[in-house]
Amino acid sequence: MDSRSELADFLRTRRSRLTPDRAGLPEDGRTRRVPGLRRDEVARLAGVSTEYYTRLEQGRAGNPSPEVLEALSRALRLDASEREHLHNLLTRPNATTRRTVIAPQRVRPGLHLMLETLQHVPAYVLGRRTDVLASNRLARSVLTDFDALPAPARNLARYYLLDPSARQTVGDWERIAAETVGILRLEAGRRPHDRQLADLVGELTLRSPEFTTWWNDHRVLRCTHGAKLHHHPVVGDLHFEFESFPVPGDAEQTLYVYNVEPGSPTEQALRLLDSWNTPAPDRRTPRPASPPV
Repeated sequence: MDSRSELADFLRTRRSRLTPDRAGLPEDGRTRRVPGLRRDEVARLAGVSTEYYTRLEQGRAGNPSPEVLEALSRALRLDASEREHLHNLLTRPNATTRRTVIAPQRVRPGLHLMLETLQHVPAYVLGRRTDVLASNRLARSVLTDFDALPAPARNLARYYLLDPSARQTVGDWERIAAETVGILRLEAGRRPHDRQLADLVGELTLRSPEFTTWWNDHRVLRCTHGAKLHHHPVVGDLHFEFESFPVPGDAEQTLYVYNVEPGSPTEQALRLLDSWNTPAPDRRTPRPASPPV
């Protein structure tokens, strides 16, 4: 992905969504050929010249100062994820480096043990590119059995966008899928030379009818908490409030926990689902104990 075109498209889409009245600018009577703010209006709000802002959009202004980044973020009303993305696009070199394969991620044994300890709610660990690195039994029952998939296919974006069952079982599928594309967009700004991420984007472009539209929106998102609804074919609707926690010692891994209201129908449904999926105890006849010596 070329950093200049990425930056130009991101700034253009951000200013196109911002109306003059929302930005606090009076109407000047000029006809607007495109929606949103003009370049000179963004420049005025940010306290820079129109020429300099134009060079920023064209990727010809070098690395701007932190003060300019902050001024642009305020002018365009960027949220925390968008500010991070703008910083990534403006401070990275142009994407001339060859794409590289990054070493696979590993989940340490203690984290695997934690997932098994969280046996009454779904929980999983996401890595780069929304790769599902580990999951507990309830997560595999509520979403999909990631452990049964080939390692390269254990990915949340692939599940939401390419698995036909996700459209029926994931509540508000369109919103969740679009947000997942925003998560990938944010990561693409951080890792422009990640070959696996580029391959994933290419696959989703070819196989998902909605992906290209959402990708071209240049929406970025860091999903830290929120609500999820799943329509389980056996136990019915499951309502969750999820929280995410960066894994100590590895900033590129995140633990997601799907919490439920105590005493709620969802808690009862999960207990039932867990009892059905719990492996039966080994009922083979035990060997007689050795006689004492």
